[in-house]
Amino acid sequence: MVKAVVGANWGDEGKGKITDTLADNADVVIRFQGGANAGHTIVNDYGKFALHTMPSGVFHQNIMNIIGNGVAFDITKFMNELNEITSKGVPKPQIMISDRVQVMMPYHVLFDTLEEARLAGKSFGSTKSGIAPFYSDKFAKIGWQINEFFQDDAVIKEKIARIAEVKDVLLVNLYHSDPIDQKALFEQIIKWRDEVKEYVGNVALYLEQAIKEGKTILLEGQLGTMKDPDHGIYPMVTSSSPLAAYGAIGAGIPPYEIRQIITVSKAYSSAVGAGAFVSELFGDEADELRNRGGDGGEYGATTGRPRRVGWYDCVASKYGCRLQGTTDVAFTVLDVLGYLDEIPVCVGYDIDGEVTTEFPVTHLLEKAKPVYETLPGWKCDIRGIKNYEELPENCRNYIEFIEKHIGYPITMVSNGPSRTDIIYRKSSIRK
Repeated sequence: MVKAVVGANWGDEGKGKITDTLADNADVVIRFQGGANAGHTIVNDYGKFALHTMPSGVFHQNIMNIIGNGVAFDITKFMNELNEITSKGVPKPQIMISDRVQVMMPYHVLFDTLEEARLAGKSFGSTKSGIAPFYSDKFAKIGWQINEFFQDDAVIKEKIARIAEVKDVLLVNLYHSDPIDQKALFEQIIKWRDEVKEYVGNVALYLEQAIKEGKTILLEGQLGTMKDPDHGIYPMVTSSSPLAAYGAIGAGIPPYEIRQIITVSKAYSSAVGAGAFVSELFGDEADELRNRGGDGGEYGATTGRPRRVGWYDCVASKYGCRLQGTTDVAFTVLDVLGYLDEIPVCVGYDIDGEVTTEFPVTHLLEKAKPVYETLPGWKCDIRGIKNYEELPENCRNYIEFIEKHIGYPITMVSNGPSRTDIIYRKSSIRK
């Protein structure tokens, strides 16, 4: 059975913890899209980890952890993460890297940084991880599949020269920077080749056999629906699709094999980067939620910069779940809200005087004002509770109110940072 763990919103929903928890009963975990521009924070018996490139199954020795062909693969960050987790006592995990994955090159990161600086106040809020230049090159057919590193050196050097001929025009004349150092780039490729050789394999073929053998496979998404380049808040989006449907392409499996889609949604809203965010909070109210939120505060696992925070947005979440094809919702960091007397929930958008509960296109979204309903808080710590019926009544009312408005079953509730802080429930809502 193939299951997908994906985000309903702007990312940072807690997918890493959910994947890590579900991995107890999995045989394979796959990262199928995105790059090191976002991170998954995991707390387990080994400590606290922020993974940017590695699949969240690396803490389970019985699991094959796969980097799928849809990933923007940063080899240096991957090796650093592998060294970090093993240095902290984690046994070396099983890893397979698709022989068709494309590699993040140093000039991708450079172009991302230079372009954000050039745009200044009109920038896209990039993490400067090279993502947009990487995917631009992939679809312009001048990217690097990792298997190309294992060609003759002369072929590699010829491709470097061909790419530099184009890139140097922009580097020198638009950005007033130095041209690509072709010798250094070749040496870097050779170093990378030696580092990853033992992990590279035919992932699609491996997965075909795993499916035939009835193994449980987890597709691990990055970011969330609102960052999808087609269906998100374009142009303030990422450059690969974080939708579960893309998991079939980014991993190399038939789409009909994805049988369960666990869509993760926070009990409040948060976002990193620019773009429309209707229920956003500001000032002291935002600071308090930000500092209490997440695991040690709402700060980017990759950038460390403060996340934007807001009240739960039913309009965005309903849309996000619909686009993902949700079968189950995992509702995370609910424990954070225990300090509040009352909790507003965004249930509609007022756009030019008309209220809608359907998520609009970006230029209308930018005019939207939140329509709130306010629910009473539960004013206590809910960590440690294992059974849904033991949650305070107002807490259960909050969950069920949101479930009703988004229309998808909340079957998992996270009430703490630990992988064991999960409450499983049967919902009355069934699609």
